[in-house]
Amino acid sequence: MKFRPLHDRVLVRRIEAEEKTRGGIIIPDTAKEKPQEGEVISVGAGTINDKGEIRPLDVKAGDRILFGKWSGTEVKLDGEELLIMKESDIMGILEGSAEAKKAA
Repeated sequence: MKFRPLHDRVLVRRIEAEEKTRGGIIIPDTAKEKPQEGEVISVGAGTINDKGEIRPLDVKAGDRILFGKWSGTEVKLDGEELLIMKESDIMGILEGSAEAKKAA
């Protein structure tokens, strides 16, 4: 199923937290917090300014982002749990994080 968010909304897939700590301790599911990092799946067209013009969003599909702990609304599409949130709920874009993880 294809899903395209409207206006300033963004569809995000949470990036799962690590199962172990750096010291090798396995974290049980009950002790895990929901990750505040995700990957943008799709974005809306943007917001409309006072002149009636559309301002595109600062994020794009494929960006890794940080968002607030209670941000967004959880939805289930094709059996996958995703988040829909407004662009204003996004705190920032993580740049170079994929390359850093591959090197580690």
